[in-house]
Amino acid sequence: MDIKKKEKELGSFIGRVLRGAFGKGPGAVFATISPPYITVYMKDFMSQIEDRLLDTEQSKYVEKIRDMLMPALIEEIKVYIQMDIGVTIDEFYYDWNLESHSGMFIGVSTEAAPEYSHYQNQEAVHKEVIQVSLEAEKPPGEVYSSLLNPRTLVIVRNQILVAVEKELIRQGYPEVLTLAKRDLEKRLFMEHRPQFEHYLDAELENVFVSWDFEQDKSVCLFILKPNHNRQQ
Repeated sequence: MDIKKKEKELGSFIGRVLRGAFGKGPGAVFATISPPYITVYMKDFMSQIEDRLLDTEQSKYVEKIRDMLMPALIEEIKVYIQMDIGVTIDEFYYDWNLESHSGMFIGVSTEAAPEYSHYQNQEAVHKEVIQVSLEAEKPPGEVYSSLLNPRTLVIVRNQILVAVEKELIRQGYPEVLTLAKRDLEKRLFMEHRPQFEHYLDAELENVFVSWDFEQDKSVCLFILKPNHNRQQ
């Protein structure tokens, strides 16, 4: 399989799907296929109506609208990946950075065994992730990560929820919890940005965080600009 060709085709498909749903597609889409992960990073993605809502400090409404539309889009994307790439997506995560008009999708397949890639200062990165989690809620039971390419780092945390969060989910308030955790955790990750940039020898361009509450699991995506190649 020509991976680069499939990545380009997937990026084009995602652009069309989002344009159909929101009336405007991303300005750029970067797809990475690296089993068990498929990641998609979108830039310049904001409709006129959403932009107006942000101008009036109504970002929560933008997030809620997108959250309402995503379930149908996720199924469409999963079907495309299955048919065109031959990969069954078992877990799907998404997040937005409204301030920078960007977003991400991560699909995870359980068909392929995860490749625990090793990169420089990986353990230090994991310790920093644990510190962020500790400041937000509690240390995760497990942390692992994969550097898919010099610009794309996937970080997985298991066993992250505290008792009050589990109770909110049990009582039917996962949306409230998601909105709160998005802001809190991304803010904390960015407060630790100097440490991550030092360990990764790269500029941290963007941070995305998403959760699967049923599995008590979180997936983070770091978009990097390697220091030796900042012009890209």
